[in-house]
Amino acid sequence: MNEYSYVTLRQIPELKETAAAWFHAKWGVPQEAYLECMESYLKNETEYGWYLCLDGELIIGGLGVIENDFHNRKDLSPNVCALYTEENYRCRGIAGQLLDMVVKDMISKGIAPLYLITDHTSFYEKYGWEFLCMVQGNNEPDMTRMYIHK
Repeated sequence: MNEYSYVTLRQIPELKETAAAWFHAKWGVPQEAYLECMESYLKNETEYGWYLCLDGELIIGGLGVIENDFHNRKDLSPNVCALYTEENYRCRGIAGQLLDMVVKDMISKGIAPLYLITDHTSFYEKYGWEFLCMVQGNNEPDMTRMYIHK
């Protein structure tokens, strides 16, 4: 069984450019947007961080925490965003570990609850998240599910 490393970007700041490119490739959000958020985190301007799962030096999973994940409920903040696990690494508990890591880290900094938006209907409940409401995504015709972790 492989041993993966779970790290924050502050632990390995030299991965910033690589991480921003990786998230951009997965979600299509401009790389500059990721870099801006990551810079704020690395400069300690915010505690909203970036979390990675590594297989050796390869990023195989990750997520971030941002103010708002492109939806109309600005009062529901901060948001876990950009959760992704490489396809050939799925079903190994990586996303669950990342979610657990971010919740524990944010709680340790006095930041709770956390929110996230998703189209998934049963995945996040396994990790202590509860469906909260439907929200309108920016420029999205359909409503999206909002979850909360208290």
